[in-house]
Amino acid sequence: LDGPWVGSWRPHRPRGPVMAQFTSPGPKYGILGTTGHLAHNPTKTKAPAYSIPQAKLPLISSCSPGPQYSVHATITRTGKYVSPAHNICGLPKIKVEVTPGPSDYDTKKADRHVFKRSPEQAMAFRHKEDQNQTPGPGTYTLPRLVGPNTVYTTASPCHSMVGKKKHGGFAEDLAKTPGPASVTRVELDLYKTRAPSYTM
Repeated sequence: LDGPWVGSWRPHRPRGPVMAQFTSPGPKYGILGTTGHLAHNPTKTKAPAYSIPQAKLPLISSCSPGPQYSVHATITRTGKYVSPAHNICGLPKIKVEVTPGPSDYDTKKADRHVFKRSPEQAMAFRHKEDQNQTPGPGTYTLPRLVGPNTVYTTASPCHSMVGKKKHGGFAEDLAKTPGPASVTRVELDLYKTRAPSYTM
């Protein structure tokens, strides 16, 4: 025997896909992967993905303005350094609150709530009258019972009385002549003997 192989067969690559080597439906289907964020298999659980940013630039060792600026000697990195000094200014305004003293309190009114005392009646002013008063009994009027227009009673027959007519009536003055009362009274001295008269 020539080795462990039998006959002329030797191991070699298959000329085409062998169906027994695949557990999927076949080599014509492309199964998506289960790693990565893009084109992930939808039937598998996807873990959260994090982006890796670019590394930060190295820090600059010196951030000072440079020798072109003339910085005063009293200026330090924590601020201006000067010797202690006092400012000359006016006196502050003091606000004085006037509080009541011991003699301003009166405890006599509180004795009635502490000690026993005889009953008394308080005299107070009369209360102001309420402006929104309701109408009294004399404000209302009863419906009329005489005449044609009554509310709940039967109206008796009634007749209207009118004045005299100026035209076409029995008292119309057709002649339009003045009456006896329209003539003025004549003095007696005009047609009788005048009596003597005296002047004072």
